[in-house]
Amino acid sequence: MKSTQIEYSALSRGLYKKILVQNKSVSVTNGRDTEAVESKIDAAKWNKIVTEFEKINLDNIPNLKAPTEKRFYDGAAIANLKVTTNGKTYETKGFDNGFPPKEIEKLVNLLVDFTKE
Repeated sequence: MKSTQIEYSALSRGLYKKILVQNKSVSVTNGRDTEAVESKIDAAKWNKIVTEFEKINLDNIPNLKAPTEKRFYDGAAIANLKVTTNGKTYETKGFDNGFPPKEIEKLVNLLVDFTKE
């Protein structure tokens, strides 16, 4: 996972959240006009991220179905998960922030936890 970059973003008119995880560090941006806050990821949390990441079929990421459609009527921000590894990028279609497809739910929840710390 040293060359893997995982990016989670959630956007709406009033929300801008971007979480970038790479090589045991995380960069969190909360707001359009704010600086990213970088920090190291402790070993226990990093191991959880690696474990959940390894369960994901990367080739299937673009085909994942969103379980809800609140983003269509401003009921939720539009979220996206993008994974770049070995020179290839895999990206989900938009889904509701807080309601990721079940195949990536545990990984997304681990990433979103960084905005709560």
